[in-house]
Amino acid sequence: MRVEDSDFSLLRMTCNCIEVAVCLVAAADAEGLDTFALAGFSLGGPIAIRAAVRHPRRVKALILTATFAHRDARLDLAARLWGELYESGDRERLAAFLSLVAFSSEALEATPPDALQAGIEALSAIIPPGTPEHVELVRRIDVREDLRHIAVPTLVISTAEDPLVSPSLHRYLAEHIPGARLATLQTGHLPFAERPAEWLGLITDFLATSSG
Repeated sequence: MRVEDSDFSLLRMTCNCIEVAVCLVAAADAEGLDTFALAGFSLGGPIAIRAAVRHPRRVKALILTATFAHRDARLDLAARLWGELYESGDRERLAAFLSLVAFSSEALEATPPDALQAGIEALSAIIPPGTPEHVELVRRIDVREDLRHIAVPTLVISTAEDPLVSPSLHRYLAEHIPGARLATLQTGHLPFAERPAEWLGLITDFLATSSG
């Protein structure tokens, strides 16, 4: 199962991390899964962490990509601006900001200006209505106390050129989750957009070798 930064349907229901984790496990129940691996990306990471701690007999492995246990000053400021731009109603400017914090400098440089603008315009048309709840949860979520209780094989994938979630936050996870493995990709916040094959390879190799 995968918990994504874009799971806005869950976030519209509640901004309570525990309740979202409960919803996640309920989704596994609906699929008939007794045990499962969880892959949490960005804000999906702390949700996956909370689910793994609350359901240790069911979550058998944990993959955390470009994520965090708590905000730092950079992430808090970015989330605040994200919310303010949404409230302003200027969706194209918000989409430009999200593009700035989502991609590495290398990826932005490699994108022709016309293609970049087209991508910004396309993104501006699909900004979801759950955005205020999303950024509010980013600014207050804190699962640091959960980390030492994680008892399943864990892979932390750090996006080394991430302008949104600082690599220091990724390293914090790897340092505080017992036995966690740390892997690094030279990408911005979206490794599946910049280096999809490498990102997928890290995950599949980890799951293939994990004792979970």
